[in-house]
Amino acid sequence: MRNIFAVIFCCVLIFASSSVFAGEADVIDVKVVKVDADVFRFSVTVRHADEGWEHYADRWEVLDLDGNSLGNRVLMHPHVEEQPFTRSMTLSLPMNVKKVRVRAHDKLHGYGGEEMVVTVPE
Repeated sequence: MRNIFAVIFCCVLIFASSSVFAGEADVIDVKVVKVDADVFRFSVTVRHADEGWEHYADRWEVLDLDGNSLGNRVLMHPHVEEQPFTRSMTLSLPMNVKKVRVRAHDKLHGYGGEEMVVTVPE
């Protein structure tokens, strides 16, 4: 019986350390500042258990509420030692957009983590 528990325990440890359990990339904060008439600076904080070049948060995206992409920020490298991390970009938005949805993407899972909907400043 003790051997069965030892085998189960080892299996749990193996699966828990697997990339599959590293999770999806979550957007945990978004700050939007108006820079010009239709130009905004987005500072997005992402949390993800980056493991290296094969599994890391590789971009985040700003969408309107209909799901149309308004822009995305490509993340060029893993942030294994910097979690969570914040990156920014400047984006021109259509004048009629009052709220946007921000989501993050990782190389293994794609989209699917926590997203945020934020109001665009007037």
